[in-house]
Amino acid sequence: MFVDDPKTLVSTKWLADHLNSPDIRIFDASWFLDEDERDARAEYEAAHIPNARYFDIDDVADHRSDLPHMAPPIEKFMSRMRKLGVGDGHQVVVYDSAGLFVAARVWWLFRLMGKNDIAVLDGGLPKWIADGYPVEDMPPIIRDRHMTVSRQAHLVKDVTQVAAASKLGDCEIVDARSPDRFYGREAESREGLRSGHIPNSKNVYYASLLNTDGTMKANADLKAIFKSAGVDLSKPVIATCGSGVTANIVTLALTRIGHMKHSIYDGSWSEWGIPSDLKIETE
Repeated sequence: MFVDDPKTLVSTKWLADHLNSPDIRIFDASWFLDEDERDARAEYEAAHIPNARYFDIDDVADHRSDLPHMAPPIEKFMSRMRKLGVGDGHQVVVYDSAGLFVAARVWWLFRLMGKNDIAVLDGGLPKWIADGYPVEDMPPIIRDRHMTVSRQAHLVKDVTQVAAASKLGDCEIVDARSPDRFYGREAESREGLRSGHIPNSKNVYYASLLNTDGTMKANADLKAIFKSAGVDLSKPVIATCGSGVTANIVTLALTRIGHMKHSIYDGSWSEWGIPSDLKIETE
């Protein structure tokens, strides 16, 4: 049975019931790969949940890095949130147009900054529309708000920490990419990357954690999926993927089942897959 939790997942009904609350702030975090040939911001401007603000993961990022949408410095995060009118005391709900995809990245980013009053809209914009709730094309009225931030360094890992975990086996490394990418049977879309996976990592394809309507599966099913992938949930988990987006669906699922010792390898395969002396495995 689904249970609304304003710190992880909420249903479309929950959001509809709270839509006009003065403390609610809604983000549309839709984002597409280049090959999709879709403009996420233009789609947001054409139709979004009432009062939603657009959250651009490529803008709220560390532009000092050559890697895609890396977590931003605290000061940049605070500045962007102030301009979006999000501050202390707000309950944030984030969604995307895929159902459950990029929204989990924003959920993790807020938690990284010490802000836990954030939930992903289960099923995202498609389910909101399918359930008969309204959308609009009006821009929200935004007023600057102050936000207090405290970075939670334990929620993110760098390449050195992941390499150590791969060697020592003290953490489970869980890769959210598709099996074909994980086993190196399919080339990476990002040019110049090797194919394969981090040694001693386990594959839990993010799509396996979701129902066909983009909602997250029941907790019992989530536990069974991790178990069938050989993930030892008595250990801390480092989640990884292609560019640090879908790995957050793994950590959201882990949080839903009560496993709280997890982190994100922010560089993910965009970093590990660069030709280097970092070891990889395939089949």
